[in-house]
Amino acid sequence: MTDVLAHLRRRERWGVAEIAFWLALVAGIVAFPARAGLVNEALIAGLFALSLDLILGLTGIVSLGQAAFFGVGAYTAAILANAGYHDPLLGVLAAIVPTALIGFLTAPLLLRGSDLTRLMVTMGVALMLGELANREDGLTGGADGLNFTVAPLFGRFAIGSFGEGPRNAALFSLAVLFALLFVARRLARSPFGISLTAVRENRLRAGALGISAAWRIVAIYTISAAFAGVAGALLAETTQIASLDLFEFHRSANVMLMLIIGGAGYLYGGVIGAGVFILVRDVVSAETPEYWEFWIGLMLVALVLFGRERLANLVRLRR
Repeated sequence: MTDVLAHLRRRERWGVAEIAFWLALVAGIVAFPARAGLVNEALIAGLFALSLDLILGLTGIVSLGQAAFFGVGAYTAAILANAGYHDPLLGVLAAIVPTALIGFLTAPLLLRGSDLTRLMVTMGVALMLGELANREDGLTGGADGLNFTVAPLFGRFAIGSFGEGPRNAALFSLAVLFALLFVARRLARSPFGISLTAVRENRLRAGALGISAAWRIVAIYTISAAFAGVAGALLAETTQIASLDLFEFHRSANVMLMLIIGGAGYLYGGVIGAGVFILVRDVVSAETPEYWEFWIGLMLVALVLFGRERLANLVRLRR
């Protein structure tokens, strides 16, 4: 038992590469404020991808419904701001409550059936919540969405699209992403996280060892929903708009692509994949606006055909 605890403590230590990664992000935001808006979008997308990695990478549960929690989190922050609560930190924290509750209530739907069933069920939940937001136009603005304003962070740092707003928004998103990845990192390296890996590898064998797969799936799905809700609240507050587009299928599909690009199960994979996806979309769409999705698709085909490790070896040999 002592050896196991010592091994877990060693896994919790921060490596040099991890520390350099976060310092590089801070330096990039400060040094290139003109690109802070794009970096902010990538950071929020990375947090969104991290929420999917918690269930797909750690537990092996596929989902095409993360947009449901993303949209609910965004509308929670927007509705609070329109009600007079303009503190952006309050909006982010408040988004955790409804998204975690919806995640907890819908998680039992994932306990039975195949992966295809889970894909259809999670996508159906997102469609239902999107239609509910459309019908409750008195609260959500319906098809017009909600425009709102947020107060400066801590009363000093304005976040938005003008002046120093994009840089402050990017630093705010980076701080939230770091905090939640810290939580996810501790979670993945805890006995609970290891039991999730056992469930992913073989649910029947995990049950024979006394691991309650059902409650663990419910717990991690609830946490994943809260993470996605925080990402939605961040996007709404930094753009100061919430629309029905947040619930659409392409949100869930894109975050799945980001996780595939970066690699599932590594926590950083979703963050890196989101950065690559946003960068390719921004650079390529500037040259060929109609065909940027072709290059994303070509990248995915290469990853599937050759694999990440083989492509990395080819790059090393080329050098």
